[in-house]
Amino acid sequence: MSQGVLETLFDGKQPRLIMFDLDGTLLDSAPDLAAAVDAMLETLGRPPAGLDKVRLWIGNGARVLVRRALADQMEHSHITEAEADEALSLFMSLYGGSHELTVVYPGVQEALATLKAKGIAMAVITNKPERFVGPLLDDMQLGDFFSWIVGGDTLPQQKPDPAGLLYVMGKAGAKPDDALFIGDSRNDIRAARAAGVRCVAMTYGYNHGQPIADESPDWLLDDLRQLLA
Repeated sequence: MSQGVLETLFDGKQPRLIMFDLDGTLLDSAPDLAAAVDAMLETLGRPPAGLDKVRLWIGNGARVLVRRALADQMEHSHITEAEADEALSLFMSLYGGSHELTVVYPGVQEALATLKAKGIAMAVITNKPERFVGPLLDDMQLGDFFSWIVGGDTLPQQKPDPAGLLYVMGKAGAKPDDALFIGDSRNDIRAARAAGVRCVAMTYGYNHGQPIADESPDWLLDDLRQLLA
């Protein structure tokens, strides 16, 4: 009988811990993020960015997203801290409301339920501000799957720094050989590499418009259920 992806990655065993990115991995949150960005820009007297641009800008936390929106491009070094502070405060208040446009990717709920039934501990490690993560997971009926949440402001460092992964591994008592990280962007792959853990990438995520295969993850998936196939 052939092994599934998870068993193949772990030589016939199962990991103690699986850590997940959030936006672009478990949830397609870009429409809600784009709505908040455009409302922020409109309030500041600027033209809207639109969903396609915002999808490219997601992945480095709220402050960088806001700076990119103000710059209307990925490169944002000319945006002042004062401009960013004003816009970030506005964005945080606008995004903190409903998440009506956010959806769970197909296969995620089923895969998480199967992993939980196998006794594998799970965590979310995202660059999204922590205050939004728990309520969003609960709204999407995913909160009960995760034992730990690390947001972009939980620790001093964000991905691609491995600090969040190492923090959760310490809490879970997991060694690098016992852990897996699943994400959709180069920051996720680089954080996993720096932490010494295996990494799986979802092909449907954001990754600033670049193919995630270019980052050479250990495995590529089109649907999270494929992890268990």
